[in-house]
Amino acid sequence: MGKTRQFGDMPTDDFRRYGYEIVDRLADYFERIEEFPVLAKVEPDAVKNALPSTAPEFGEPFDEVLSDVDSIILPAVTHWNHPNFHGLFSTSTSSVGVFAEMFAAAFDMKAMLWRTAPASTELEDVVLDWLRQMTGLPETFEGIIYDTASVSTMHAIAAARERADPNSRSLGLGRTDSPQMRVYVSEHVHSSIDKSVITLGLGLESLRKIETNERFEMVPEKLKEAIDADLAAGFLPICVIPTIGTTSTTSIDPVAAVADICEAYGIWMHVDAAYSGSAAILPELRPLFTGWERADSIVMNPHKWFFTPFDLSVLYCRDLDDLKKAFSLVPEYLKTDDAARVKNGMDYGIQLGRRFRSLKLWFVMRYFGREGLIARIREHCRLARLFASWVEESENFELMAPVPFALVCFRARPAGAADLDILNEQLMNAINSSGEAYLSHTKLNGQFTLRLSVGSIRVEERHLKKVWDLLDLS
Repeated sequence: MGKTRQFGDMPTDDFRRYGYEIVDRLADYFERIEEFPVLAKVEPDAVKNALPSTAPEFGEPFDEVLSDVDSIILPAVTHWNHPNFHGLFSTSTSSVGVFAEMFAAAFDMKAMLWRTAPASTELEDVVLDWLRQMTGLPETFEGIIYDTASVSTMHAIAAARERADPNSRSLGLGRTDSPQMRVYVSEHVHSSIDKSVITLGLGLESLRKIETNERFEMVPEKLKEAIDADLAAGFLPICVIPTIGTTSTTSIDPVAAVADICEAYGIWMHVDAAYSGSAAILPELRPLFTGWERADSIVMNPHKWFFTPFDLSVLYCRDLDDLKKAFSLVPEYLKTDDAARVKNGMDYGIQLGRRFRSLKLWFVMRYFGREGLIARIREHCRLARLFASWVEESENFELMAPVPFALVCFRARPAGAADLDILNEQLMNAINSSGEAYLSHTKLNGQFTLRLSVGSIRVEERHLKKVWDLLDLS
């Protein structure tokens, strides 16, 4: 192709031709993904040094752009969609989710007002109600989509702050008539909650981490003791955040017992089910979520375990007006005559314009259906339990935590090993540097622990066997 047009967009014929080519490239990528190393084998600055230091003065042929995707971008990609990506929380997109992203990008709606994006606004309500029904939550819950759990949880804490101190929005914090606030979490809470209290101006001193038991679950009695002590000291408890599926181990806090305490003291309860929430569609796993229906708010991330492209996080609130009270601000140029009859997404968070994220969740739910999604998540749980059984049967390894979902925490423990922490770290680094698989780690009771997460839509039993063979200590 020659130079780009002086005015207007890419010619339609070129767009069509390159569109077909790109879909072919993506289909080949998914088909060949196991040929790539899971972690990118590049050094820092590899991409930066391969590209010019200034933007092109004139438009370049699009073939050259695609060529650079192959030669510069692809070698620096860590392949989250790889079936042997088992680190962090293994996630993966689905092909239909990619299609939805294409439509969303083409429509390019900014869903601030209903008027600016009717399809986005109303489809969001529909798919979130579908998800609510699939996961067994009561009709009282209404949802809103953000990008990540960090943002969802920050908004939930802001709503809790608004309820506890309605003057905080206008007068701020640190007033003589407003005591220092407290937010309660377990020792194994996600670090994004620490960042949330920083961002909201509550400060890290406001975050109180509650002791856990031998299963890494929050101890309700310790929570009550902490709240009583804080009340006696003049603090204002505003929020408790139990987790169903903690980051390190996927442990499950006793949500029902925490709900009893929150109701007794009038404290907002926000349930972090960012990882595990998708699994609530499985009837056999629903008991693990007992008590979450009593929450004031819940976060779950379909981009973690619902085969939906990143980013899509859902915040459900028992009363979405609490969120609106905290964030609604309508300048003159955004006032409309239909505000009383519609839902304007900008009223429920710090973001004004919002992407058409619900489209990809809609595509996924319609293509796979409830039973298809259940079957895939159920298989992931089976594979994790299978891997855990290999660990338990081995003389060289041990399980470090229960396996309620699809994450296995374990470590090598061969007889005669001098330093198990060093051994396990070396074992993990060797596997990761090989490009054959990717594991991550945590520390449990001060011990270096390997984490194997199962979550790729492409994962099969043979991929777990591959990791087990890579771990061979013989």
